[in-house]
Amino acid sequence: VSVDIIDQCAAQGVPFAREYGGTLSNRSFGGAQVSRTFYARGQTGQQLLIGVHQSMARQIAAGKITMFPRTEMLDLVLVDGKAVGIVVRDLVTGKVSSYSAHAVILATGGYGNVFNLSTNAVGSNVTATYRAYKRGAAFANPCYTQIHPTCIPVSGDYQSKLTLMSESLRNDGRVWVPKKREDVARATKDPSSISEEDRDYYLERKYPSFGNLSPRDIASRAAKEACDDGRGVGPGGRGVYLDFRDAIKRMGAQAIAEKYGNLFEMYERITGENPYKVPMRIYPAVHYAMGGLWVDYNLQSTIPGLFVLGEANFSDHGANRLGASALMQGLADGYFIISYTLGNYLAGVPANARVSTDHPEFKRVESEVHARIDRLMTVGAKGKRTVESFHRELGHVMWEYCGMARHKEGLEKALQLIPELRAQFWADARILGERETFNQSLERAGRVADFLEFAELLCRDALEREESCGGHFRTEHQVDGEAKRDDERFCHVAAWEYKGEGEKPVRHVEPLTFENVKLATRSYK
Repeated sequence: VSVDIIDQCAAQGVPFAREYGGTLSNRSFGGAQVSRTFYARGQTGQQLLIGVHQSMARQIAAGKITMFPRTEMLDLVLVDGKAVGIVVRDLVTGKVSSYSAHAVILATGGYGNVFNLSTNAVGSNVTATYRAYKRGAAFANPCYTQIHPTCIPVSGDYQSKLTLMSESLRNDGRVWVPKKREDVARATKDPSSISEEDRDYYLERKYPSFGNLSPRDIASRAAKEACDDGRGVGPGGRGVYLDFRDAIKRMGAQAIAEKYGNLFEMYERITGENPYKVPMRIYPAVHYAMGGLWVDYNLQSTIPGLFVLGEANFSDHGANRLGASALMQGLADGYFIISYTLGNYLAGVPANARVSTDHPEFKRVESEVHARIDRLMTVGAKGKRTVESFHRELGHVMWEYCGMARHKEGLEKALQLIPELRAQFWADARILGERETFNQSLERAGRVADFLEFAELLCRDALEREESCGGHFRTEHQVDGEAKRDDERFCHVAAWEYKGEGEKPVRHVEPLTFENVKLATRSYK
């Protein structure tokens, strides 16, 4: 449906780049050697969001959609094993209420913020999908997390998120670090002082076929290796250069400005450095979650009546999403799949079968939500440590032991530290304000509490998968620094089933079968 998606978006007013004659332009993206990606300058995702949102706003104005802004889902309601509604909290008034439905759709995004710092919006969280998991929806492949190689490096503990610089920049920018450790200080102060022969264009050296357009997982690990080798630039040595010097010489500054001007301006506003004159400093950051709630081809989870769309599900990307594919998945799920599959499900649900919110099950789930909020507020009234500090420490544990490179000892260490941190949270978290009002401290506390549980599931999945595959890289399983898959033992989806508080979840396996393509080892050299 890719052509239909582009037509749909163009009709919505998305300003895709075009050639002089008016035809749509395209370009190459990481992991591909052909120009396969339609784009809207350096802000394709944002422009697609604007197009989709304005189309939805038109339907709201027409009375076809009712929108509930500033409302957060806190739990899922099941009756006779089917999803029949949700329990929510009004983020302005603090009121908890329920909504019933013939079916429930979750399109709540990914869980990257379990690492604290990521390119995701600060409000992105795992609560909706994790609540569904605790009600019986299987969670598939949570260890598959994507690290994006082209982000502005961390500058301090005060940060709440990281900034993504579009992968499109790697079309013309060259990635390098100094060849010698003794040149790092000079390179950090004045990159132009490093001669061409003293620069290590490591992606071009290691992966000559793909060079700077190597896939994200490979480019990210290569940056980490260079920095771990003591050749990283910038504060703390956690950065590599993305240099446009040669492209500007070849094409001219005006041509580069036409392609990337908005990105260059954003970078300069954030860092105070002019990328036309000095190279950008970049470093990998958590960006996308390939894992999510398990769904079938109808996008229905293991709970009948609960459908999951976009990044919230696990369905399309395996262990390694390629650039632009998430946008295509979200649009395909929303416009071209769920409209058919949801109708098929609803055809078997009588119109008068909608369960009233007065049903005992709604009241029971509401009471559980109230009890959880009460517990948070009780702890918060006496606690002395900020919720943000717990999230920051969790992020540190996840990044160190379950980040770009993982190993058995580190994952076991994480599985020891996370429960201890969770116990500290429930004993000493400080939550300000009142529950029946606008309270961002309470909002964040609830989300961090879920991250502290979900992180354990993610690390457990990473520990069980004893191979290297895409975004999941186990240092014990590599050949000459490259990922070593174990297709005999792990050519399957791992779908986790919640078994109750304090109980070990059950790992189910769905074998992967390849009918139209041959399973092969990737090589970008």
